[in-house]
Order: sequence, then C-alpha cells, then structure tokens
Amino acid sequence: MKPARSLPGCALRGNGQAEITRSLPEETPVAITFDGATQAVMMATPSDIEDFAIGFALSEGILQGLADIASFEVLEHETGIEARFWLAADRSAEVKARRRAMLGPVGCGLCGIDSLDQALRPLPGALPEAGLTAAEAARRLELHGPNRLDEAAAEPAWRLFLRQFLNPLLLILLAGAAISAVTGHMIDTVAIAVIVFLNAAISFWQEYSAERSLAALREMAAPEALILRGGTWQDVPAAQIVPGDIVRLKAGDIVPADLRLIEAHRLQIDEAALTGESEPVDKHDRAIADPDLALADRLNMGFMSTVVTGGTGIGLVTGTGMATEVGHIAGLMAAAKEPKTPLQQKVEALSHVLIVMALVTVAMVVGIGVIKGMPLDDMLGTAISLSVAAIPEGLPTVVTILLTLGSQKMVRSNALARRLSSVETLGAVSVICSDKTGTLTQNQMQVMQLWAGGRHWKVTGQGFSPEGAFLSEHGHEAAIGEEKDLRHMLMNSALCNDAVLAEADGRPAIQGNPTDGALVVAAAKVGITRQAMHDGGVEKLAAFPFDSTRKMMSLHIRVPDGGEYLSAKGAPDVILSRATHVRISGAELPLDGALRAEIEEVIAGFGRDALRTLAIAYRRIGPEGLDHADPEQQIVLLGIHGIMDPPRPEVKAAVAEAKAAGVRTVMITGDHAVTASAIAEAIGIRHSPAQTVHAGADLDQMDDAALEAAVPKAAVFARVTPEHKLRIVRALQKTGEVASMTGDGVNDAPALRTADIGVAMGIAGTSVAKDSSALILLDDNFSTIVGAVREGRRIYDNLLKFIRQALTANVAEVSVILLAFVLMGDHPVMPVTPLMILWVNLVSDGMPALTLGFEAEEGDIMARPPRPRSHSMFGDGMKERILIRGLAIGGTTFWVFQTSLSLGGSEAYSQTLAFATLISGQIWHIFDARTVSTLFRRSPFGNRQLLIAVGASVVLSLGAIYTGFGNLVLGTVPVDLPHLLGAAAIAALPVFALSGIKELTGAKWL
Repeated sequence: MKPARSLPGCALRGNGQAEITRSLPEETPVAITFDGATQAVMMATPSDIEDFAIGFALSEGILQGLADIASFEVLEHETGIEARFWLAADRSAEVKARRRAMLGPVGCGLCGIDSLDQALRPLPGALPEAGLTAAEAARRLELHGPNRLDEAAAEPAWRLFLRQFLNPLLLILLAGAAISAVTGHMIDTVAIAVIVFLNAAISFWQEYSAERSLAALREMAAPEALILRGGTWQDVPAAQIVPGDIVRLKAGDIVPADLRLIEAHRLQIDEAALTGESEPVDKHDRAIADPDLALADRLNMGFMSTVVTGGTGIGLVTGTGMATEVGHIAGLMAAAKEPKTPLQQKVEALSHVLIVMALVTVAMVVGIGVIKGMPLDDMLGTAISLSVAAIPEGLPTVVTILLTLGSQKMVRSNALARRLSSVETLGAVSVICSDKTGTLTQNQMQVMQLWAGGRHWKVTGQGFSPEGAFLSEHGHEAAIGEEKDLRHMLMNSALCNDAVLAEADGRPAIQGNPTDGALVVAAAKVGITRQAMHDGGVEKLAAFPFDSTRKMMSLHIRVPDGGEYLSAKGAPDVILSRATHVRISGAELPLDGALRAEIEEVIAGFGRDALRTLAIAYRRIGPEGLDHADPEQQIVLLGIHGIMDPPRPEVKAAVAEAKAAGVRTVMITGDHAVTASAIAEAIGIRHSPAQTVHAGADLDQMDDAALEAAVPKAAVFARVTPEHKLRIVRALQKTGEVASMTGDGVNDAPALRTADIGVAMGIAGTSVAKDSSALILLDDNFSTIVGAVREGRRIYDNLLKFIRQALTANVAEVSVILLAFVLMGDHPVMPVTPLMILWVNLVSDGMPALTLGFEAEEGDIMARPPRPRSHSMFGDGMKERILIRGLAIGGTTFWVFQTSLSLGGSEAYSQTLAFATLISGQIWHIFDARTVSTLFRRSPFGNRQLLIAVGASVVLSLGAIYTGFGNLVLGTVPVDLPHLLGAAAIAALPVFALSGIKELTGAKWL
C-alpha cells in the first residue's frame, strides 16, 4: 500500500474553501471525517473532492456554512480517498450536536455500507485481510484517546465533610457554642459541639456512600477484545481499541465498542440494557439505507457494553469511548442534575424560617437589654439560651432516623431506598412513569392464544410454570388425547425448539430464547416434552437453524414407525408462503384462497391483541428425500401461536389504586407502540380515547413546549431513546408534576437520575440503573411502587407530626425565656438554662417525638390527592397549632417558675420546677400531635413504641432531677414530690383545654 499523502491544491483560501483540481476516478470510495470521527463512507463520482465532500456536509445539514471548518485535508490511499474536516474550536460541539440530530448517533453513517470491501477500503490503514497496522492504530489512539468513559474528579472526602457544616442550622449552633466558650460556659460548648458534629457526620456518610453510576458504566466495558491487527488476530485491552479496528465476537462476549457488523452468523445480542428490547436481537451484516433509524432498529450495528448471547460476528469499530452510544448516555448522566426532593426543599425553607425567628428573637433581647442597661454577659447568656431554644438541633438527625425507620418498613415490602431523602418523595408522587417489560409485565413470554385445526384456544397459566390448560371458544378444557390437531401442533412446537424448561432458585425458568421457551411451556402444560418424545423413539436426523434471513428453523426427524418428517417453525408470513396445505380435523386440506384469507385474519387478530405470532408446520418426507439446500418446501400448516409477555396479575388493581389516589401512570417503553398500547389498555393505564400514544419519532418532531402540552394527556410513550425519556421527565416536572421514573437499563439511567424519584429494578436491573436510582424494587413489581407511595405518604404525615411536636417545644422554650426577660425587670432570671433546653429537645421531647415515625397510617391516606410541590409544612392550620400550643406551654412554664420564686423558692429550685413543667407539657402534647383531629379521637395505647419512649423519658428526666450527676451537669436540684406532681398536672391543662375546645368547635387551627 502506498503511504498516505496530501493531494495537490489542499491549501485553504481565506474564505475557508479548499483548492482541489484533481478529479476522482469513477466509483471511488470516499471516507468523510470530522475531527477524526468517520461520518460517512460511500462511493462517489463527483468532478472534484471539494464539490463532493463540502457539498455532502452542507446538504445533509452537518455544516451550516464554511465558517464551521477550521481546515480541510484530503489524503490519497491505495484503497481510496479520505476527506478530513477539522472543525473550528468554537463550533465543534454545535456541529457534533447537529450531526446527531440530523443523522442519528455515531456510527449510523456506516449503516448503508453494502459490503466488507466498501466498509474497509476508504479507511486508511485498514484492509480486510490485515486490519490496522500498529502505527496507524497508535496514531488513532493518540487522536481519539483510550476506549473508556470520561471520569469526573471525585470531591475529596475531607472537603465533602467540611461542606456539611454549611447547613444554616448548624452554623447558628456553632455560633452559640463559640459564644459559650468565650463566656466560659464550657459544658454548654461541648454539648452543642457534639450535637453539631453528629449531625454533620450523618449527612457526610449519606453523601459519601451514594452515587457510583459512572463507575458502574465503566465496569460494564469489556476488559479485552479479539481484534485483527497487522494481519493477525490478537487479544488487546478494550481501552486500546480505536475506530477502524476489526473485532471478532462470539457468545458470551461484551461488545467492546460501537461497530458496524461486516459478518454475522446467527449473531444475537442482548441490547435490553441499552434499548429496552425484551429479547436478544438478531443481527445481520446487510446495508440499511435509512439514516434515521431508531437505535433498536440498527440491526447491522453492535453497541458498546451489550452482550453477545449467540452466534458469531465480525465488526468494524465506528466509535470508541465517549463517542459510543453508552458514552453518549454517560454524557447525559453527567449533565443530568438530581433535583432536590420535596422534603429537602421544605426542610430548607423551614431552616430559613427558624433562622429568621432566632435572629429576630435575639435582636429583640439585645434591644431590650440595651434599653434596660443590662450587662453584656447577661445579654450574651440570654442570646445563647434563645438560639438553642429556637433551633431544633435534633431536626436533621431525627428526620434521618424517621426516614430510616420508614425505609426499613419499605424493605420488608420489597422496596429498598438508596437515598433516605427520597423516601418521603414517594408520598408526593403525582405521576409514575413505568417501564413495561418486567415491571408491568411478567418478563416471561407466554402463549396466550393458539389456532390449530381450525379452532381457537385460550391458554391459561402464569409465566414459565408448566401449569395451565387449553380452553375452547366456549370455555371447555381440551382433552389433549382427543384433540389430535392440537396435540400434533404442540408436539412439533416442542420438537422444533432449542429452549429448555429448567429450574432456577426453585422456580421454573427458560434456558434459551424466551419466545421459544413459551412454546416449550405451552406443550408441557399438557404433558408434552421434547425429552419424552426422544425417549419414545423420535430421532433427530438433521437441523436447519433459524437465522434472520430465513426467519424459520426446521428439523429432520424419524419417528418410531420409521417414517421421516420435517418439523418447521417460523414467521407466519414465511411459513404461509411455503405452505401448500393446512391440517384441519385430522385432514390435510389444500390451502386455497378462502383458507388462506381465514388464516391471515387469525394472524391479524393476534396482532390487534398485541400478540407475537409463530407458525408451526410439518411435511412427510417421501422416498425422494429432503433437499437440504431448501428443506421447507410444500409444507403443511399446523397452527399459529399467539405469544406475549403478559401483565402481572396484580398490576391492574395497583394501577386502579394509584388512580384513586390521584397518581397517574404513564408507560414509557422501548417496545413497539401497538404492543405497548394494548398492554396499557388491558391494565387500565389507557382507559379513554382522549389519552394519547406517542412514538419516539413523534417526540423528535416536538419542541419542548409541544411536549409539555402533550404530557398531561399522554398514556404511552413507545420506541423511545434515552434522550426521549429525559425530555419526558423534564416536561412532566415543568408542568408541576412530581415524577417517578422506573427502569432497568443503561438507557434509563439519565432519566432515573433526573426524575424526582428514580426507581430501578432489583432483579433485572443493571448496576448502572440501580446506582442512578433512589429506590430499588426487590421484586421488579409495579404494585410495590404503589405500596411505596402509600408508605411515603405515611412517612410524610408522621414527619409533619414530629415537626409539629418539635417546633411546639421550641416555641414554648423561646416564649418562657422571652416572658422572663420582658416581665422580670432589669435583672431577669432565666427560667431554664441552655443545657436544660438541650435536654428537653434531645431527650425528654426528641426521643418520644421520634416514635411518631411508628404511627399507623390515617384511614384516608390513599383517598387524598397528591400534595402539590408548593404545599407548605405550615399549611392546613399547622402554623397556628404550633404557635398557640407553644405559647400556652411556655406561659404555663413561666407561671410555675414565677410562682415558685414568689413563694420563696431558690433560683435553682424554681428552674428545676420550670424544667419539670416544660418536660411534662411536651409529653402531654405529644399525644395530641399524633393526629390532626384531637387526642380524644385516638387511643393513647395505639403506639407501643411511643409509650416505651415516654416511660424512658420520664425515668431519665427524674434522674436528671434526683441524681448528683444530673444536678452537676444541668444545674437542677431535687424538688418535693408534691411540687413535682403539681407541675406535671398544671402542664396538662393547656393540652386538654385546647383539645376540648377544638373537639367542640371543629376549628382546624386549634
């Protein structure tokens, strides 16, 4: 081969055009590249390269003008011409995006190449018999980079930990700790600092242990591949593969890069993780002229990280690393930002409210102190007390624990939460975007209907279980010994088959093609098995395997009486085209026009029911023998199987329950629209003609505004790509929906990450999908999502109950201090100390409040509509209830403190009584906080954990008052028992009085 050289006249003019005068010979292969990536390879006969190459780029919309080009070079090789465009740096990304929009993802430009010769000749350094030279491979590796996905630099753990202290609530507490240290209150300083550190540590661990999505994508890449280099086949690390390499594939291999197949022998590739296809795809090496094909329809392409399940093949690498389809998805994932959950947004808003409240209260105290001429130390001490009282320092920790309790309960219902903040999000979900295969359906192909001997049969049973029956049009069960046509068809279905019914994890499973497995299971339901027939003397003489060209397979068999038959199975149109007779009522009738029309109507009817079809035929082999070059001649049609992956039995009820709760279900699938729509109608997702069905091609014609207008009425999105899924989720969010997205493949990962809550399949899901999700379904069942929505609503209800309890305590603590500061003259005495307040917040109040997370759901929990994104935690009278009850408890506590002082009690004795009153008030209030009605409507014994926590709180608080350690740390003193009991009784008055008024008046704000 001659060394590559630049052709004459390639210097660029000022206007960016290339001067080329050399004409191309007729039918010369030309490869066009942009920044080193092949975009098209074709035979051309233009007068010169400039007209051809630049004209092609402009006409296809790849370039909008010559300003997109930085330089232009033409290289002559022995095998053809290479026209290289180098894009302007500021236009490169735009041109590449335009290229993808116009001609599809990388590699599509080679779909139309018709032969190995055409595919290889134009690429420099690549010949069919040799592959790339070592020097050319090295040059391309330097140009394109290693064949791996980009990895973002991870944030150092120390920086991640320090970032947790930027939480506004923790910053205020840190300021309080600093003031305590300056003023010599070291016990206060240590106690507050420990609380801050624990909260930061919990948040750090949650964030540090999350997000491994791109790492999982990298793990999916093939570690090594067999490629042709320098005339020899050799194993090389997948990272060293470059565009133009020739790769050999066999069963079990992971496809190492995107490639154009140039040989395919019964090659099947499982692309479910990338395209959503439920079955392995039959590949071929023929040209496909349509450049706008959906990814799942590019049958002459292999894609990085997919798995070869059968056959062999050879492919020409068209894209590596981030230029592959998986790389494109990795780019989408890197750009996809996880939205803040509704809980995070609400807690953030709550933090701002609390901060403002704390600052306003401290400012009031300082202002009053300045007016009264109080010493600075007194004002600082009061400010510390108020900041500690105003901030529920246990809120982040308790919220985490509440969510953990909820997540543990969800695990018992087969839903595993990866991110705790998302557990509550389930309660706000207004639309569930569900994948079809394996989530709404069983992911087990099953014969649902069957036509044999001129009769229709309905097949019962579930999945791969060999239990079931064949029912006639009138509902009568077939007696297989009497139904000879049906038995004959099922025997041939089981014989002409490579699938095996086996057992995995104690359950029936299929080894082999799932559709073939459906036929094996159908026959097994009436006791017909391939092994039994072989044991009975049926002998296989020859096999004619299925391939994508023939669309059928057949067996040459000998039966015990010595007769020989051909048993055939294949696509109905192919079988019908070769059939001369049809078996009906035991007789072989000529397949005339009327019978052919009847059978075609059967096939069409199965299609309307979204059933895949397979035809079964046979032929007796006479003395003339069998033509092995074309065995399926003059065959007799036995019948038609109607096969589908049926809906899960419980899904219809779950969809209805979600609908009753105001949660809409939308199917988003890579399957065909007809199949998806039929399943959607069968399970109630699509229950009105007004609900629309959209294919991926429709979405390509919609801008974002049009899509946002379409999603409220959409029931099904079919044949979609990862970009489509991402756009759908964003459109739903733009219209105010809280969107859940389910998925199991690499192609689902960007949408899973972007959705308000991504839900991955635990059984069938890829590690990429799981790591991109917030929730994993351990049973891959849609009804589990609906159950999780129910649990999410319960968790949110209980979270509101906790916040009501915690903030009521804070209002009580702030009000008792403010009352003392305002009403006690120039030298007020604090009714409770900062450490007493911490004790109340974390022990006497926080521990019982935590058990509100165990509260059972309210009776109407799934009859309410989803709460909107704008829903406030302080809505529905919550704000008024917190303020009124908090002020009442605080006022009562101050009255007890003031009364004790006025009766001669010491400061420590009076503070201890106030401390006991505050604790008692919170304990009484927690029974009222259990419900939005009143404590009179809910049994006090309904929450066993609450009763245990209240008992523990009482015991610990008594220890804080009557032990030397408690007296030392908190500054308490033992008090007389009658005084203690009186304080507890007085503390109950506000709760019972306000609840009684609410019971009588029905006022929500009480």
